[in-house]
Parts: sequence; C-alpha cells; structure tokens
Amino acid sequence: MPEVIFNGPAGRIEGRYHQAKATGAPIAILLHPHPTFGGTMNNPIVHSLYGLFQSRGFSVLRFNFRGVGRSQGLFDNGAGELSDAASALDWLQSFNREAKICWIAGISFGAWISMQLLMRRPEISGFISVAPLAKHYDFSFLAPCPASGLFVNGEKDTVTAPEAVHSLVSKLKTQKGITIEHKVIPGANHFFQDKIDDLTKICADYLDRRLTREA
Repeated sequence: MPEVIFNGPAGRIEGRYHQAKATGAPIAILLHPHPTFGGTMNNPIVHSLYGLFQSRGFSVLRFNFRGVGRSQGLFDNGAGELSDAASALDWLQSFNREAKICWIAGISFGAWISMQLLMRRPEISGFISVAPLAKHYDFSFLAPCPASGLFVNGEKDTVTAPEAVHSLVSKLKTQKGITIEHKVIPGANHFFQDKIDDLTKICADYLDRRLTREA
C-alpha cells in the first residue's frame, strides 16, 4: 500500500493507495473518524475496510483529513474536510478514468462527511456508513438519498444511541428506488472494540451482494 501525497484545498494531503490491476476496476475512498478525537486513516476499522475493498478488486484510497498526520491545514468542523474528500475522489478518479463503479465508506465523523459527498457526486453508486453520528450532526440533507447503501452501528454505542441511527435509517427507507440496509451488531460499542471482524464480515456480505447484482 504505497504512500501518496496529493494536493488539497488546505495544502498537502497524505494517503495510502492500492491500485487494482484490472482495467476499469471499481474505486472506493474511506473517510476516518473525528480528527480531534484521534481519528486517522490508520483507524482499525478504516484499515479493515481498506483491505476488504482491496480484496474485492477495487482501487482504494484512504487518507488523512487536514491537520492529521502529514496532511496540512487545520480542522475545519466539516466544511474543509468535505473539500478534502472531494479532492481525494478527484485524485482517485484521475488514475482510474475507466472505472464505472464508485463507492464511499465513512466511519463516525467520516460517515457524516461521506454522506455529504454522496449528495454532491452522482458517480458514487454505493456507500457503507459505520457508526454515523446521527445525534450530533444533521443528516436532513439526505432528501432524497441518491444511492443505496448500508448503515452499521453497535448495540452498545454510547456516543450515538442506536435509536438515533434507527430513526435516520427509517426516514431514508421511505424513498423510491433506493434500498437502505441497516445492521446492528450485538454488544458492539462506538469503536467496535473486539467486534471489528464481525463488522467487516457484515460489510463484506453486503458489498458482495451488491457487486453480484451490478456485474
């Protein structure tokens, strides 16, 4: 997984990138948890999902938001981080111009950013949203949600109560032509401590089903 540096709105952005061998391979980007609470592209969940997409033949990029690791800039409460994510997707697409499938996955704060990017980039065809901060951030911009995807949260999440995620998903499930799946992992907290393997399996099963249907 080679280190990469590319330009973002606030300066240099640090990432890790896997280039698939197949021409026209699908692409995916991963967005990490909250920068001011220790979130980085090396988060265990980000790392696990990065491996998942790689194993399914994707060209995949994970990166540090501004002010994290070697990425330049300062935390911007979401607006700047959304711009970082857009720049990351631009960079990924520049090396994969023939890709017809584009996915995005976000964890916690990264899930909020990922869903905003989903609204702005019609080429994103699928998403995985892990432990979305449905109590802390406004997700009402998902009206309507433009792509089908998966929400996953922990039964024992004390950062965002499972009821808040359930309420969010219930609103999205009413939209025509969009299928939203929702999985709750028993005993899992916000960080999926000792449950990352369970989380990854759920995400893998969902991704495999989607890729089979869209092949």
